[in-house]
Amino acid sequence: MRDHNTGPSADSDRADEIRNALTDKLLSDGMITSPVVERAFRTVPRHLFVAEGTPLEVAYNAADSVAIKTDQDGVIISSTSAPFIQARMIEQAGLGPDMSVLEIGSGGYNAALLAEVVGSQGCVVSVDIDPEVTDRARALLDATGYGSRVTVVQADAENPLPELHEPVDAILVTVGAWDLSPTWLEQLSEDGTIVVPLRMNGITRSIAFRREGDHLMSTSAEVCGFVAMQGSGAHDERIFLLPDVHGHNVKLRFDGDVPEDMSLLDGVLATERTEVWSGVTVRHGVSFADLCLWFAGFLPGFCKLDVDEGTVLAAERKSWFPFGVVRGDSFAYLAVRRALDGAGVEFGARAYGAHGEAAATAMVEQIQAWDRQARDAAPTFVYWPSGSDRTRIGEGAAVLEKTHGLVAISWPQAANTAAGPDALHNPESEE
Repeated sequence: MRDHNTGPSADSDRADEIRNALTDKLLSDGMITSPVVERAFRTVPRHLFVAEGTPLEVAYNAADSVAIKTDQDGVIISSTSAPFIQARMIEQAGLGPDMSVLEIGSGGYNAALLAEVVGSQGCVVSVDIDPEVTDRARALLDATGYGSRVTVVQADAENPLPELHEPVDAILVTVGAWDLSPTWLEQLSEDGTIVVPLRMNGITRSIAFRREGDHLMSTSAEVCGFVAMQGSGAHDERIFLLPDVHGHNVKLRFDGDVPEDMSLLDGVLATERTEVWSGVTVRHGVSFADLCLWFAGFLPGFCKLDVDEGTVLAAERKSWFPFGVVRGDSFAYLAVRRALDGAGVEFGARAYGAHGEAAATAMVEQIQAWDRQARDAAPTFVYWPSGSDRTRIGEGAAVLEKTHGLVAISWPQAANTAAGPDALHNPESEE
């Protein structure tokens, strides 16, 4: 006798159940805010687009991305993004029926969601540089009934796409971008929206931009992480290894400017460690993601850290975060210690090097500046393409140079106090 609770029908029912539960969660978390996006998430079978054998609970976990392809070193170079950020980015784009959209970075699932959102009279073009990825996306879209509703193109999206006959209403970039390609802006309609996971000195935000004269102004931003852009738009980090006495390494990763003489850090892990504390606290469960963004904008020598197992830092993982700063022959990193009677932590910095206390103090001063001027305010992002009038960049903004323009990040309180005694230090203003 066959068990009526097993087999393809039961599997399909289970997938429907978990897909609806995911959609309910995205609604309650505020990631989905429109009926058309809700319907798309209840309709498109995500589990048919991820790697075969992926458990349904993983495929439909709101926070889980699923790898599509890795390189020879096992580094993920293509993935199906986490549902929460896919939903949020589609909402950021303001998409609806009969609209046109260009997706940069293919996988299949997100394109199917877009097809559901724009409907049968809309237009979806999905482009990826990797032929294996586009072949896979095209096959999965065909298999799930979306092949006729999505045009999949294998190309480097930094270049114009012949498949786009007119500017689109929205562009969704689904890979981590270091800059905005001029080609993207040429392909975007005058009143269109581009949503891009923009890397800013190693910190990424999914930012929705709309044109405002000769520049682009953010309308929303979301914390996120994406695999890096490939092709002519790629921008590699520079990584420096600091070996300890056992040959294990602390790795300093720079996405922007690198201090002039990194050799000054040779042997730094053999020096005595020092620490400085800020008096700034945060309760457990409260996000402080914008502190890292503040560092990226206002802390010269900012970098991110990776550590090998066997290092002192690896043994202390619960007491620090992977954000650091280099000052000459010394470096410091973000540390925390118990505070608020165990209900939270205090921020500080630990440092190595002959001038470690100065490096730690530089980081702590920016923690305190963030606490005074930006902790309770959302930042605004402005992209100024090359040739735009940069004299209108607001005072107190952090300015990050890019290849095709620059990004200015500002907080309301920071701008209001920029001319006063608490004026922010802008590393880009130094000669």
